[in-house]
Amino acid sequence: MDKPVTPRAAAPGPRRRDRHGRGMRGPIAPPQVPLAASRAEGFADLVQDSVERLERRWPQLADIDFLVLEVPRLDGPGQAWNDEAVPLGGTISAREGRPARVVVYRRPVEIRTKGRDERAALVHEVVVEQVAELLGLTPETVDPRYGEDQG
Repeated sequence: MDKPVTPRAAAPGPRRRDRHGRGMRGPIAPPQVPLAASRAEGFADLVQDSVERLERRWPQLADIDFLVLEVPRLDGPGQAWNDEAVPLGGTISAREGRPARVVVYRRPVEIRTKGRDERAALVHEVVVEQVAELLGLTPETVDPRYGEDQG
């Protein structure tokens, strides 16, 4: 006499593989590998690298907040930009106990660059220009290599 085979109970939680043994096996790369970093995190790293490069020459930059925002905001209703007027960065002066801020806008910079090296060069250029504006200096004074990164 044959015993009927009872199906195994399904494991609780989402099914990781389809019935053919295919499907998600796990993450493509471990979290510490750059592949796992989001584009926003990678962009923030580029800004941080640029700031660290400048802080060696300008220690007062430690008193400035550097921010990354997705896109610039329109200040009022009915305002618009043409293709050449979308800002890549901006500054906010210090006031009421808040430190001065340099803002870099991620999406406009990404749209204008093709690869990581080109993006890093443009990010550095934007950071240098905004720091120069805050300090009342020329970009060439802030970074003597300003403008040389472009090929």
